[in-house]
Amino acid sequence: MELHARDERAVLVGHDGTAEREVDPDSLALGADLAASLHEWARVVGAVHRSEAGEPGQAGFVVSRRGRQLASRVATAMGRPISYVDPLTGEVSVVEPVERPSAQRQRRPEPTPWLTGLTVAFFAFVFVAVAINGLAVTLAETSPLLGVGSNLVVTAGLLPSIWLARRTPVLRWLAVGTAAGIAVGWIGLPFILFG
Repeated sequence: MELHARDERAVLVGHDGTAEREVDPDSLALGADLAASLHEWARVVGAVHRSEAGEPGQAGFVVSRRGRQLASRVATAMGRPISYVDPLTGEVSVVEPVERPSAQRQRRPEPTPWLTGLTVAFFAFVFVAVAINGLAVTLAETSPLLGVGSNLVVTAGLLPSIWLARRTPVLRWLAVGTAAGIAVGWIGLPFILFG
């Protein structure tokens, strides 16, 4: 299959076994963006042909290079080599499809920062445990029910945030520390109330 610019429109020319046929890029599964870029390129080729009579200048070089880029995109979309016919010089070159890296090679798992993460989790744990137990001690002096109520309110307030942060790379460490602090707050509550 060959990419041509004819009469200010892009066409792909190929042999179907019986005759040579021209195919409009819009009729292929190339995507609307690529087809529009091909037609825009063909209109620019027509404008360069009209303005540069004779030897192609800088504009011709840019148009030729853009055509090769578009041919590469077409080859990649179709998954096979495409011949590119330079509209200004008539030179034919074969453009190979660009191999796209697979999704697994593209996404490398990030290393887990255990030391930093556990340090952040420890500080979150200490802060939350001290805050919950301190609040429970202060309110339990007034009424034991207020001590239990404070733990319920703090737990109910923090659980949605912990749940949302559990899979976020940095915030998951804060979520682990906060959850451990809440657990220690509940474990320490009977000692505060009956101690």
